Amino acid sequence: MTMIRGAAAITGAASGIGRALAIEFAHRGCDLALADRDEAGLKSLAAEIGAQRKISVHRVDVSEPDDIAQFAAEAIATHPALNIVINNAGVALMGTFEEIDQAQMDWLFDINFWGVVHGTRAFLPHLKTQAEAHVVNISSIFGIIAPPGQSAYAAAKFAVRGFSESVRHELAVARSPVRLSVVHPGGVATSIARSSRTGVGVTDNARRAEAIDRFERAAKTTPKDAALRIIRGIERNEPRILIGNDARFMDILQRFRPGTYWAPLQRRLEKMGK
Repeated sequence: MTMIRGAAAITGAASGIGRALAIEFAHRGCDLALADRDEAGLKSLAAEIGAQRKISVHRVDVSEPDDIAQFAAEAIATHPALNIVINNAGVALMGTFEEIDQAQMDWLFDINFWGVVHGTRAFLPHLKTQAEAHVVNISSIFGIIAPPGQSAYAAAKFAVRGFSESVRHELAVARSPVRLSVVHPGGVATSIARSSRTGVGVTDNARRAEAIDRFERAAKTTPKDAALRIIRGIERNEPRILIGNDARFMDILQRFRPGTYWAPLQRRLEKMGK
């Protein structure tokens, strides 16, 4: 069982799950290295946590590998006992494959996939020097199922899952002190839908508004509950952490109907929307 101690580095810490994780880690005695593009949000979070823990804040764009490398160097220098890394930062993109262009897909991948890869690479050498350490990579339930209109997002989140599972197996073979968990949240009440970008080929604004409304009605899990579930998963060294009853249901459904899960899932979602 992994003890929550030392210090944690969290990307996307200014809001949503990242912010909730920072607060819960602080309550458990962890120092914090907090990264986000939103400097005001980071400062607000640091003020909320207060002087109870040692906190460093870092303006980081995870789509920039140099930003991540600098974040890792500064975080490790400030917190030598750093032993938990949460690759959490992520964005969303609405539109079918034909409605999004390649530049938009590259933008999403640079954040949602390459940000996770570069974050893992930047911190791993230090984590291996710790007696006990943990990497947490945030995927999505859309790293297990792939709905229409989510081709870029699902592709990146499936990639996070595959990357994370392979690295976890490599660490186990090497008998490394570093553990790795991949997280698959269902609907969590964050601002990710409202702050999403829309495909260049999407001309129907009503469709975007409807999609945001549908997400927010379905997002039953609070960021705090998501954070508590992730922390429990770290403590138990769980390789895969599912968050929410919706995620657990969709995971089971695709196991029974791996190639044909969408039709029954769509019917269920239509009933929920009425």
